[in-house]
Amino acid sequence: MKHFLRMFVQVCLYFYCKCLWRCLKFVVRKLTGRCELQRICYNIKPGASRTMKIETSLRGSKNKLLQTSVSVHPDAIEKTIDDIMELKKINPDINPQLGVSLQACLLQIVGYRNLVAEVEKLRREPYDSENPQHEEMLLKLWKCLKPDCPLEARISKQWCEIGFQGDDPKTDFRGMGLLGLYNLLYFAERDAAVAQQVLSDSLQPKYRDITKDELSQFSKAEWEKKRFDKAIGYSFAIVGINITDLAYNLLVSGALKTHFYNVAPEAPTLSHFQQTFCYLMHEFHKFWIEEDPLDIMEFNRVREKFHKRILKQLQNPDMALCPHFAASESLINM
Repeated sequence: MKHFLRMFVQVCLYFYCKCLWRCLKFVVRKLTGRCELQRICYNIKPGASRTMKIETSLRGSKNKLLQTSVSVHPDAIEKTIDDIMELKKINPDINPQLGVSLQACLLQIVGYRNLVAEVEKLRREPYDSENPQHEEMLLKLWKCLKPDCPLEARISKQWCEIGFQGDDPKTDFRGMGLLGLYNLLYFAERDAAVAQQVLSDSLQPKYRDITKDELSQFSKAEWEKKRFDKAIGYSFAIVGINITDLAYNLLVSGALKTHFYNVAPEAPTLSHFQQTFCYLMHEFHKFWIEEDPLDIMEFNRVREKFHKRILKQLQNPDMALCPHFAASESLINM
């Protein structure tokens, strides 16, 4: 009975708030002479804050045209904007900037949706050693990371030098499919100096100073082991695939909307996603060193802590994870 009453109260509150909100919007429109979309575009600066409010407004509308506008084909966006202006009885000649702002927001919203689909397609495509394009990308990854060290054979223990688990990397791509290879190669090609430095660091043992308190707890053998523990060391390629998984989950969950809506003046693309992967890879490497884990067995703990840190940053509507990719100048005139 108590459960039924609780559900009944919640349903009543939902409909009350929904009706109250619609009444409030009606009153505000009558007072200001502007619809909600106009108020958002005119009162909120370009970027994630504006685009996310526009997206919420469109999705929450009871009008079919507005609801479906967030999932139209990119080529239909211009016509969709015209239809919205007509529906809202807004004169485009008197409000020219509104059409420009709405178009920019819809390009970002629709583009994000299409990016999720493109990334998902790559993730689902398995690595095929019989596919010449796949093999070419894999060999190029080796050349980018180890330019002065030729690969002796396609099946070789040398792959362990760049962080794969065995003598054939294809088995390591099972979790993330081609997406893992695409990201690793992009990092190695576009951010070569950083990628090679991260790889070099990942192979190096780190000398650890042992405190007096720790010294009293260890035997001599344990003390020697701890002094030269591989606190930095991890498998570069495997961690890259793992960070690809982290970036993928941030994208699919919608957490990356804040970042992409702030850096992409129009539709976010696969390049934006790969640039974000490069940033996450570099930041995770620094975070790993700061955390100073005892060994690789602490990887999951460090990764989870890093994930929470990124999520917290993305809660800031002005956040751009990699500012050097930001397109703030282009966003100004939207």
